[in-house]
Amino acid sequence: MAKRDPEGLSTRDKILLAAITMFGEDQSASLSVRAVAARAQVSTGSLRHHFPTQRALQDAVLATIYDHVSADDRIHDRSSPARDRLLDCLRQVLAAAKPGEQARKAWGEIFHRFVEPDPTDEIRASYLAIEQEVQRRVEYWLTVLGNEGALPDGDNTRRARFLVTVLNGLSIERALPAQTSILNSETETLRTAVDCVFAPLSAE
Repeated sequence: MAKRDPEGLSTRDKILLAAITMFGEDQSASLSVRAVAARAQVSTGSLRHHFPTQRALQDAVLATIYDHVSADDRIHDRSSPARDRLLDCLRQVLAAAKPGEQARKAWGEIFHRFVEPDPTDEIRASYLAIEQEVQRRVEYWLTVLGNEGALPDGDNTRRARFLVTVLNGLSIERALPAQTSILNSETETLRTAVDCVFAPLSAE
């Protein structure tokens, strides 16, 4: 049984809470073992016991955030067509950074954190954890629709990679100068991507 502190949180939960708080304050944070352990007020050895690697900690943080956010996920609302639900879920991902200054700041942080420096093991692990969680999230949506029979049989991993690539491109567009509002063209692009995903297997 996990050891609990006087507030009723297990050591593992204290570590997760500290890491999630840090991630919420700065999504480009690397969540280093020392920093998270200090924030959680536990030893680094205790943190390593529950999360042997930094990657394991990052995966747990992102999975916890995703599971909490997706509890009432739009993807489960069968009162709307499957295509519309998937489209809305994809929009939710883009909504994390509004067009203009917010998107520029977000991509500036990504550049300085993951592109500009040499790709050390720590940097690589941090980026891959984020990338794989977005992939997992999109693949989950596709699995839900597939289980409903709303999505043709196919490789959801490949479909998710395609949709994540589209999202990455659109998120970069949000950070770039634009003559007019990009929201209409963004919606058209997302609809085209969703149509491709719903295409019959023979057309894939």
